[in-house]
Amino acid sequence: MRARALSAAGLTIRRTPSTSVCSQCLRDDLLLTQTLIQSRKFHPTRRRDVSPFGAAATAAQAIFKGMPKAPPGISVDPLRIVGKELKFLTKNIRQLLGSGHPALDKVAKYYTRSEGKHMRPLLVLLMSQATALDPRKHTSDSPNPRSVDSSFSSLSILDDANPDSNPLVAPSAESQYDFAGDDNILPAQRRLAEITELIHTASLLHDDVIDNAVTRRANSSANLAFGNKMAVLAGDFLLGRASVALARLRDPEVTELMATVIANLVEGEFMQLKNTAQDEAKPIYTDETLDYYLQKTYLKTASLISKSCRSAAVLGRSAPEVIEAAYAYGRNLGLAFQLVDDMLDYTLTEAELGKPAGADLELGLATAPLLFAWKSNPELGPLVGRKFRNEGDVQRAREIVYHSNGVEQTRVLAQDYADTAVAAISDFPDSEAKSGLIEMAEKTMKRRK
Repeated sequence: MRARALSAAGLTIRRTPSTSVCSQCLRDDLLLTQTLIQSRKFHPTRRRDVSPFGAAATAAQAIFKGMPKAPPGISVDPLRIVGKELKFLTKNIRQLLGSGHPALDKVAKYYTRSEGKHMRPLLVLLMSQATALDPRKHTSDSPNPRSVDSSFSSLSILDDANPDSNPLVAPSAESQYDFAGDDNILPAQRRLAEITELIHTASLLHDDVIDNAVTRRANSSANLAFGNKMAVLAGDFLLGRASVALARLRDPEVTELMATVIANLVEGEFMQLKNTAQDEAKPIYTDETLDYYLQKTYLKTASLISKSCRSAAVLGRSAPEVIEAAYAYGRNLGLAFQLVDDMLDYTLTEAELGKPAGADLELGLATAPLLFAWKSNPELGPLVGRKFRNEGDVQRAREIVYHSNGVEQTRVLAQDYADTAVAAISDFPDSEAKSGLIEMAEKTMKRRK
């Protein structure tokens, strides 16, 4: 579809072999954006119309065509739409994390003391609502009526003591969620939102050890407060409890999706350890350099968002085309989110960021703004090769990026992904939840931290 659009404009996309479907998608997105920038047909400060995202959004259009539309132009607050559900999120997560070992209990719950942005569970809940209006539910395959807390095996066999839960009481399907929440959000979808946050928090615990972080959410990082060993073990514990909760959703497809997220996080981290496709042996910018970076970004950031959005639609028994559209939204929004994050490291002060400015460079990471700058400034190559270890390397790299269009090109690419995310759900029935998903894409581009 994008190739035809470019052809009509007198432009072309250069196709190259790729090792995976995801890499090819990322390559096409990147080449399209770069071509439009160079041809001046894509103005970096103006939103552009985007066609529906491939076959997924086209099919979704066929499903929703002709349905009544809600009044347009109403500004919504995504947090308000699912506020009742989010109000109980931290409480339910802490219940999932209870441990009979006092030290483990304390470390496992450490990052739940301070409220995070909860972006990922927020997206799950909004997508659950937005896809609830799907007129072609799989009615013959209704969700499992058993509680999301019901175990398969005897608790004595599992030997997984959790003092914050009450295993002596057989819970009903609704017992974990006894508040007046939205009827369009199933208990399994609420639990999915909690699982998503557990996986994300586990990744924070592990990342802070890898990065030698000193702060997190305005407090001392867990690795600084308790040591690396306890922080790593607490992250493992969170993944274990997330896996148990995931199994109790009793949906093999969702289990498969969310389990691959955990593998993707590790794969992305290994890619980041190399930093670029050429590693340190041959620090020369090539056509594969940014492609490699975007693939790493998908694995580390966008995979969790895309697969949790898809899982929300799967749990709601949405039609296959709607499930694909939900995935496309999450994939593109996740990439936009990380690109904006990379950009902020170059545009905000330390006080605004809540962490040292230039932290990525200090860690030896060449992110999107620098990679765009590197393409026209080959003198960055040696700095990338030695991962900015020499005195003055970080400052020199920042100066080169500032005097190039690397930050602006990053913003343009992020906007392209955000626009594509919105296009993927453009034919969902109008609703507050759909407006909330659109607003999340806009907030992603406007965020300052």
